[in-house]
Amino acid sequence: MNNKSSPSITTQLNAIKKLIQTAKFDQAMSNSHQLLQQTLSKDDEVELWYLLAVAQRYNKDFEKAFKSITTLLKLNNSHARAFQEKGYSLLALSKHEQAKDAFEQAVQLNPSLVSSWQELINLYRDAEQHEEVQKSAIQLAYLKKLPPALLAVTELMHEGKLLKAEQICRHFLQNNNRHVDGMCMLAEIGIELKIYDDAEFLLASAIELEPTHINARSLYLNLLNRLGKFKIAEQQVEKLLAVQPENLSFKVAKASALSGLGKIEQAIMLFEEAVASNNQIPGFHLQLGHALKTKGDIDKAIACYQKAYQLNPSYGDAFWSLANTKTYRFSDEEIAQMQSQQNNETLSLTDKVQLHFATGKAFEDKKDYDQAFQAYQKGNALQQAHNGFKISKIEQQVHEQIKYCTRELFENRGHLGLSVPDPIFIVGLPRAGSTLLEQILASHSQIDGTMELHNILGLASRLRGRGNSDSEVEAQYPQNLTEINPDYFKRFGQQFIDETQVYRETAPLFIDKMPNNFLHIGLIKLILPNAKIIDARRSPMACCFSGFKQLFAEGQDFSYNLEDIGRYYQAYLKLMAHWQTVLPGFVLTVNHEDVVDDLETQVRRMLDFIGLEFEQSCVDFHKTKRNIKTPSSEQVRQPIYKSATEQWRNFEQHLTPLKKVLNLD
Repeated sequence: MNNKSSPSITTQLNAIKKLIQTAKFDQAMSNSHQLLQQTLSKDDEVELWYLLAVAQRYNKDFEKAFKSITTLLKLNNSHARAFQEKGYSLLALSKHEQAKDAFEQAVQLNPSLVSSWQELINLYRDAEQHEEVQKSAIQLAYLKKLPPALLAVTELMHEGKLLKAEQICRHFLQNNNRHVDGMCMLAEIGIELKIYDDAEFLLASAIELEPTHINARSLYLNLLNRLGKFKIAEQQVEKLLAVQPENLSFKVAKASALSGLGKIEQAIMLFEEAVASNNQIPGFHLQLGHALKTKGDIDKAIACYQKAYQLNPSYGDAFWSLANTKTYRFSDEEIAQMQSQQNNETLSLTDKVQLHFATGKAFEDKKDYDQAFQAYQKGNALQQAHNGFKISKIEQQVHEQIKYCTRELFENRGHLGLSVPDPIFIVGLPRAGSTLLEQILASHSQIDGTMELHNILGLASRLRGRGNSDSEVEAQYPQNLTEINPDYFKRFGQQFIDETQVYRETAPLFIDKMPNNFLHIGLIKLILPNAKIIDARRSPMACCFSGFKQLFAEGQDFSYNLEDIGRYYQAYLKLMAHWQTVLPGFVLTVNHEDVVDDLETQVRRMLDFIGLEFEQSCVDFHKTKRNIKTPSSEQVRQPIYKSATEQWRNFEQHLTPLKKVLNLD
């Protein structure tokens, strides 16, 4: 994190801006050079070089302006306005092709830069790139019709200044509460800040106000897919395809929704159509690979992932997807490529993180554990710096669950929910063996496997209400479980059954294996008192380190720091002990190591708990053909093996912070 500007530096920077605005360029340049002699934060230095370059360009010192902006871009290579400034200098130096490249980089980083689009239109016209002229003109027309406040919001969003953007956008909507573009922007900010329920409400409202607004419906569709609300997503994408039947991005979004609904064959067909229409888009190959992996066609999936990185050598997701099969072994050439791409200065944070995790897996497979840990550590550090996670918030949630979900609450209200026996919840930590337990149980004729369903987490989020992101403030939920209208519990239970029906087949029972549901076992008991809950537990070091070397798609932000993951495990143990005290017999704990040591005993134990007869197919789980979407998909298609239980010991010398938190040192 960069230091905040001292008042004197801020004052001097503002003074230089005023000198430029009043055309006193010599004085602005002189003051800038003087200020450069002082010790500055990185942000202040970047701002100063930018102002110096602008002053030099206005003063027609184009060579000097170009040098200043080059220095700035060495400090920050994702500064959109710096690329715009670079474009102006190159244009003045008659280097039109290089200027075009600079303006293109500017609008790639920040698509709201009106001046860059105007320059690009002229440059494309001179180069007779008519298609690019048209695309640029459409974007420019869109920006010019935006109210000034929303244009400012788009700029701030692309500069990563989300809280400021949110403030301006909310203020604009107070006076223009039916402005759909404004609602879309506020929703996009909400998605970036992971305030998904607000974003969902805004986008649903926007398409009610303006049903033909393609961007609003498209944003809504993508958010629904992200939230796992695939049935509603499928309905939305059909409406978009009715208007634009050849739109490839909509076809791919439909395939994603179908994949989420378990309609894998249909999804694969659509992804293949997209690839056939344009086989130069790496993301299409990647998504086809994911669908093939889910189906169990691992060789074809691998070929798709390889094609994706061949098209884009720095495509971190392609390399991570190969690593995430858990069975793929990288060649020396691939490892060298990943390492060289990590040093690419223009690489996005996401690609960098994915490449580090994939490199870690590659070195671990080669038994080079020091290099593997170094790569995992780099990937985790980058991801943690980006996600803003605070473990204290989880500890606060656990504290509140223990405080308010008392024995008295369940005695008074534990009989009010929907009394169906259908759901089996598998909870715990990710990488604790939950996919294996699901595969075992879904091999029974009376149980459907589904996926990690978001419904309980969504209900908890709604009950929590707004404005409780500060860990020091107690949320409405779970305190309000004692006050909610008693009729609501049955309604919530019925809503869960109705919403999850789409993921089921014909068996009377089904599994929801969202691990994070361990935080909401009290809520589950209140809305579905006859549900069965299985706690998939794994020994602390094996479980925590397995989580540390896994890059999750979303929702497990605690896993990117050894101390955080250890504290999370301790909080989980504390809460599970509470549930056993206040809800005796409601949760069955199944230790992964016991499953590995004596599979049949644990299978019989789980089936007895659920109330089902033993079936040999549960022991022969690896023969069961079904779609599996989690990272362990290939591992649970093999007979049970013991090699993974002690893998963490290869890294033991690096795991002291974790051992300390777990009280194992």
